[in-house]
Amino acid sequence: MLSSKLASACARAVAGVMLVGTIGIAADVQARPKPIKPPVSNSEAREQDSRTFFPVVSPLAPFPGLPSERWTGVYEGSSYQIEVPPNWNGMLVMYAHGYRGTGPELTVSPPAIRPWLLQQGYAWAASSYSKNFYDVRAGVEDTNALALAFSSLTGKAEPSKTYITGHSMGGHVAAAAVEAETYATANNPVRYNGSVPMCGVTGDVYQFEYLMNFTLAAQHLAGQGPTTFPATDFQAKLPQIIGTLWDTYPTAPSAQGEKLEGIVRDLSGGERPIFAEGFRTSLQSVVLGTGGQDGSVNGILADSLTGNLATRYQFDTNKAMSREEREFNDSIIRVVGHPPANSIRPDGLRWIPVVNGQFNVPVVSIHTLGDLYVPFKHQQIYRRNAEANGNGDLLVQRAIRAPSHCDFTYQEQVEAMAAMLQWEQQGIKPAGDRVLDAKAVANPAYGCQFTRNDGTQNRAALPACPGS
Repeated sequence: MLSSKLASACARAVAGVMLVGTIGIAADVQARPKPIKPPVSNSEAREQDSRTFFPVVSPLAPFPGLPSERWTGVYEGSSYQIEVPPNWNGMLVMYAHGYRGTGPELTVSPPAIRPWLLQQGYAWAASSYSKNFYDVRAGVEDTNALALAFSSLTGKAEPSKTYITGHSMGGHVAAAAVEAETYATANNPVRYNGSVPMCGVTGDVYQFEYLMNFTLAAQHLAGQGPTTFPATDFQAKLPQIIGTLWDTYPTAPSAQGEKLEGIVRDLSGGERPIFAEGFRTSLQSVVLGTGGQDGSVNGILADSLTGNLATRYQFDTNKAMSREEREFNDSIIRVVGHPPANSIRPDGLRWIPVVNGQFNVPVVSIHTLGDLYVPFKHQQIYRRNAEANGNGDLLVQRAIRAPSHCDFTYQEQVEAMAAMLQWEQQGIKPAGDRVLDAKAVANPAYGCQFTRNDGTQNRAALPACPGS
C-alpha cells in the first residue's frame, strides 16, 4: 500500500496537472517544452562494435523416445545445434532464439517444438548468433550462415526446402529473414520457403518508440519529470514512480496509474481482451527497467533513433482529447528522433533490419494479447505493411489469450507451424484473426479461436471464452 506521503502525492497528482521542470500551466495558456534533439554523431562507431563475445558449445542430449543424429560446435563465431531424425523428409527448419541479454557468453538452445519437428521428419538447426544485445542483424546473418552450412557440417544432402521460426527477438529475425530488403542486402542470403514469427518484433523499430513512450509517460504521470532526454534519473526515481502509480505493485494501479494503463492500452494495440491482466503482471518491471535509456538501443546504433513528436498520449478509449489529456500532451517532454540512425547500409543489413511487409512466401504469426513487453501493436503494423505492399494474402495472424510475453502453449506453437507448412506445401491457406478491425479486436471473444489451454500454463484466472 501507499505510505501517507505517497498517497498525498498521488491525490495531488490526480487533482492537478503534472509539472515538469519550469513547465507550468496558467488558465488555458500553456508553456510547452521545447523539443529536445539528442546530439547526432558524425561517426559510425557503435558501442556494439567494441564488445567481445565468446560462443559456448551446449550439449544436445537426445529427446526421450526420439532417436536422431545431432551436431554441436562453433561456426563463424557462433555456437550451433543441429538435429536430423532418421526419417528425415529432406526439409530444414531454422530456429532463431530471443534476446539473450548483454553478457559475453553466446548460448544456443533448441526450439520449443523440437519433438514435433522430429516426429514429422524435419531437421532443425539453431545458432547462438555471434553477438548478444538486440543485434537482429547478427541474428539474421548467423542463422542464414548456419542454414547455408547445414550440408557441409552434417554431411547430409542440401535441404529441399528451408523454413524459419523464432520467438521475440527471434521472431524479428524470422520476419526480417524473408523480406525483400534482406534478400537484397544480406551477406548470407537464404531463400526461405516460409516463416513463423512468434511473439515477434514485427513492427521493428516501433518497439523502442513504444518503450520510450511508456517510460516517459510513467515518469511524467508520477510528477517526477523528466526534464532531459535520456531521462538519466529514471531508475533513481523508479521507487517514487511506482509508489505514485500503484497502490499495490504491479497488480493494483492507483487512479493516476490507471491513466498510464490507458496510455499503454492505446500504444500497445487498443482495447482488447487480456490487456488488463497483462498490465498487472511482472512484465511491468521488465518494461520499467528500460527507462532512462537513450535511443541507440544499447549501442546497436551510432545515434539516437526514437522520438515522440507525433505521439498522442490518451488516458481512455475516447479518441477526443480531454482538457487533462491536452495538458499532459502539451507538458510532457518531446524528443526529436533521428531515423537516419538506422539507414540502409553499404556493408549489408541495416543495424536493425526492417519488416516492410515485402515478402513472397507464406507467413503465419502468433502473438499474445496481454504482452506488455512486445505489444500486440506489432501485429497491426505488420498487417498494414503487408497490405500496403500487396502481400496481405500471404500473412495469417493468430491472437492468443495469454497475459505475458511469448506465453504460448506447446499446442499453439505446433498448430502455427503445421498451418504454415501445410499452406506452403499443399496450398491450403489457414484461418487467422483480423487484427485491424478495432471492433473485432475489442470483442470479449477475440483470440478464442486459436487459444489452446492444455494445462501446461496457468491461465485459470483469465476470463473464459464466451460459451466455454
